[in-house]
Amino acid sequence: MNSFFDATSPYCSLTGRILIAALFVVSGWGKIHGYAGTQAYMQSAGVPGSLLPWVILLELGGGIAIIAGVFTRPLALVLAGFSVVTGLLFHAGSAEAMQQIMFLKNLGLAGGFLFLAANGAGPISLDHLRQRRRASS
Repeated sequence: MNSFFDATSPYCSLTGRILIAALFVVSGWGKIHGYAGTQAYMQSAGVPGSLLPWVILLELGGGIAIIAGVFTRPLALVLAGFSVVTGLLFHAGSAEAMQQIMFLKNLGLAGGFLFLAANGAGPISLDHLRQRRRASS
């Protein structure tokens, strides 16, 4: 049974990175197209709307980087923190069931990113390719 998991591990790592980062890529892209509305929503939660370009860069750029597996460990730590902070700012403390679910989703994403930070991107990644090049030089 272990041989099955060993054989599929690289593909599970890649698929996991794609799945966890897809939300951020789609969300970042959506913020570009709904810029004014997103800025107003941020401001209604007490977050300066001027931070929106940085949020878009983190979500879109960070998500793409996680998928590619480049700078995975530091980016995963940043995205874990971002997930917790945004969960606290926008979803925590609400009596609405959907907001509670969204908060738990953010915590789950943070957990996934912490797992990535601890274990790296896996063998199908630009991080792994860079490590192999360094080791051979």
